[in-house]
Amino acid sequence: MVLDLLVLGLVIALNPLPVTGFVLVLSAPGGIWNGLAFVLAWLTCFVGIIAVVLVMTGGQPPPPRSPPSEAALAAKLAIGLGLVWYAEHARRRMGTRQKPSGGMSRVGRINPYSAAGLALLLQPWGCVAAGAATVVAADLSHAAAYAALFGYCLLASSSLLTMELYATFAPEAAAERLGKLRAWLEGHKEQTIVAVSLLAGLWLVGRSIYGLTS
Repeated sequence: MVLDLLVLGLVIALNPLPVTGFVLVLSAPGGIWNGLAFVLAWLTCFVGIIAVVLVMTGGQPPPPRSPPSEAALAAKLAIGLGLVWYAEHARRRMGTRQKPSGGMSRVGRINPYSAAGLALLLQPWGCVAAGAATVVAADLSHAAAYAALFGYCLLASSSLLTMELYATFAPEAAAERLGKLRAWLEGHKEQTIVAVSLLAGLWLVGRSIYGLTS
């Protein structure tokens, strides 16, 4: 479980969609407060999903080869296959010109409420769902499980937390570097989406098949 959460947390942190959205939020007037609303909504949703899973399992992993255990592995396999398909679909569309999103022109009208809604919209739900299916195996009778879950939440949110803290304590330097990051993402977003989706998809497929057949 720990290794799966580590990979998924890293993939979520590197996903360019929430990172790009968060950079836009920080670039708007009142960016620090809007960014805080974004981070809080992100964490609330993220932690809430994990809490729901743990309530459903009672903090005890299902026995191996039981229907709940098999269902969790099957869900992760389906999500992995979906991510691989999405990566291939995105790869085929690379290089095609798309019109800029109309929402980008409205960045100046972002407020804490819309920033919070954007955080929910930009969650990489495929990887979040895979993380929820992985948390089914958490055994809360051991302190290591709490550490693993905390590390997963922290790692998955690390890119957002780093940018928020940087913009808070070094606003001028952050504005320059985040502008460069935004420009880089605009030129490499498609390649990054393909890479992180393919990595997560192949990992989930491999681990799920191993779990179902071993």
